[in-house]
Amino acid sequence: MLKRRLGSQGLQVSALGLGCMGMSHAYGGYDDSASFATLNHALAQGINFFDTAEMYGPYTNEKLLGQWINSLKSQRQELVIATKFGFDIRDGASIGLNSRPEHIRDVVDASLQRLQTDYIDILYQHRVDPNVPIEDVAGTVAELIDAGKVRYFGLSEASPKTIRKAHQTCPVSVLQSEYSLWERRLEHETLPVLRELGIGLVPFSPLGRGFLSGDSKPASAYDKNDFRAWGDPRLSDENYATNLRLVDAIRQLAADKATTPARIALAWLLHQGDDIVPIPGCRRIAHLDDNLGAASLELKADEVRQLSEISTQLGVAGERYTAEFARFTDQ
Repeated sequence: MLKRRLGSQGLQVSALGLGCMGMSHAYGGYDDSASFATLNHALAQGINFFDTAEMYGPYTNEKLLGQWINSLKSQRQELVIATKFGFDIRDGASIGLNSRPEHIRDVVDASLQRLQTDYIDILYQHRVDPNVPIEDVAGTVAELIDAGKVRYFGLSEASPKTIRKAHQTCPVSVLQSEYSLWERRLEHETLPVLRELGIGLVPFSPLGRGFLSGDSKPASAYDKNDFRAWGDPRLSDENYATNLRLVDAIRQLAADKATTPARIALAWLLHQGDDIVPIPGCRRIAHLDDNLGAASLELKADEVRQLSEISTQLGVAGERYTAEFARFTDQ
């Protein structure tokens, strides 16, 4: 698989990464043996970029990835491992945000142990903490980079104002935020700032938690422990049918090109710029192989434009977060 350069600090990763959250968090039905097989297959197919966080589980996803990393032994240098700090986790649950410098240091040491590695390739602030100046956060990460525990600094779901402030203290290599055919708000202000500053973009949920792949269900059809049953208003029964109009348009283009909706949606993202690397999450090799096809799928300029225009015209029904989760977004 071809590599892409994320930001101006020298970070290079495969054109598609693998989001590992769903292997241990948010969706239920976890199967470690299937996850290990998917991780091995991803690496064999050229993916070297793997994303996790202490919050996923909590902790169990880092532990899963750590077992896998340890099994590879000499291949560690081939991997780009990203993890995140920023939540205050107590008794197995988040009670809020915490990006105090001393907490960041403690989290990194714990993440290194769980990941069974000597360094973290990309360390993200998972959510911006309004109670801690971003300059203090960036300065702490800079210290960790100097100490060799971290290689690159990333932000997640940060506003342009926060990105600029952080970048002045410690160069930000990458921003991770939701970006897809049904979530395009960062195009207006955030993406231009990233390109001005030389910062790469890593879209999470590039398939809308499976919605854009054409295999999704309305919220009421998911198990109560699945995040999609209660955490994404766009999948609610009152919004689902409206949002299917976009999926139908993607399905039509996929049929015309003899490919799949997932590949069309991911290819659209890849065609938005060489500084963009989506990290679709999956737990099964079949889904991974479907996603991998996007890396070699060529869309004509008019097809990219058509998808963009349809997405704009149809819009999206429902907010992307419930009020409970929206309070953690950076404004």
